[in-house]
Amino acid sequence: MTSKPQHTPPRVPPLSRATVAETALRLLNETGLDKLTVRAIAQELDVKAPALYWHFKNKQELVDEMATEMYRRMTGEGAEHPAGDPDLPWRERLLLANRSLRRALLAYRDGARVFSGSRFTGTDHAAQTEAHLQGLVAAGFDLPQAVRATSTAFAYTLGFVTEEQGVHPAPGERREGYDVAERAARMADYPLTAAAGTQLFEDYDTHFEEGLQLILDGIAARYGIA
Repeated sequence: MTSKPQHTPPRVPPLSRATVAETALRLLNETGLDKLTVRAIAQELDVKAPALYWHFKNKQELVDEMATEMYRRMTGEGAEHPAGDPDLPWRERLLLANRSLRRALLAYRDGARVFSGSRFTGTDHAAQTEAHLQGLVAAGFDLPQAVRATSTAFAYTLGFVTEEQGVHPAPGERREGYDVAERAARMADYPLTAAAGTQLFEDYDTHFEEGLQLILDGIAARYGIA
């Protein structure tokens, strides 16, 4: 008498903060932040929603972990990030850091909204922050100046991408109502406002770079650092 073959069920990764955050980031691109629910994440992980509350007390705690995971990916092995180079000039340091941040945010639908106001979990980011501040101090900033320069450039990038994703929620996608030609026709009685549409809603790469240079020029002028 032969026994029936045993079928081993597929192995499900153990539920953890990391697996929940990774799943949430994957679903974020499908649903956007407003429609990202604990129930949907639990269904994707094939668990009941209460199981997730062992790891996160509420959605904001989950969003904090999502932002932290985004940062880990932005600064992980193989990522272009300036913190590891102590000899990098301060302008290049801030340029690279904020370009890297923008790329990371644009990789996710509502990426800027996830990052905005979130609190990093753990201390994974501390080594990168320390190296970054050391580089600025070595370039002639005192610590308060280094912090203000960093946070001002960061706030610019975060705000820029928030507006950019308001028009382009995902690559190749454009929200209805942001057709520049149609907008110009509606604003025909206000010629400067009509013409400003191309500066507001097109060629985001160029406009981001110009705005970032304005921030850096202001930092140099304010603190007298070449």
